[in-house]
Amino acid sequence: MLRQLILGGLVVVALVGSASRGQAQVSVSIGINLPAPPSLVIVPGTPVAYAPAVPANYFFYGSQYYVFTNGAWYGGPTYNGPWVVVAPEHIPVPILTVPVKYYRAPPPPWKKWKREAPPQWDPAWGHEWKKAHKEYEKEQKAYEKAVRKESKERR
Repeated sequence: MLRQLILGGLVVVALVGSASRGQAQVSVSIGINLPAPPSLVIVPGTPVAYAPAVPANYFFYGSQYYVFTNGAWYGGPTYNGPWVVVAPEHIPVPILTVPVKYYRAPPPPWKKWKREAPPQWDPAWGHEWKKAHKEYEKEQKAYEKAVRKESKERR
């Protein structure tokens, strides 16, 4: 199922990315229908912003909006989409390193995870994904080191 979703996301991203003005675009409804752009707050220590008032895992990075829901990532050019499925390997590393506490609607299994640490993407996306994302692993280690240093300084 996850593999189909990932492959489907690649197709959707390719279709939307190649669509020119006047051609049909493929998008999906994910229940994000905001009346106005939400207030965004920078996640400390990252270039990523999140929307604390939106009851969804809603982020902004690199002129693109991202939502994580139902185990999948969606991206859109404006605060209300149009939303397309984005395969995990196309999610920017800074978004993947956002700590769990900035996810406004974390999936139930995440409640057992450290709120100050990024989500555990490897178990969900597999070892092949991890191998392909050495940069993510490096960012994760740097983040964990910074958290340990900050924790020591508080003592």
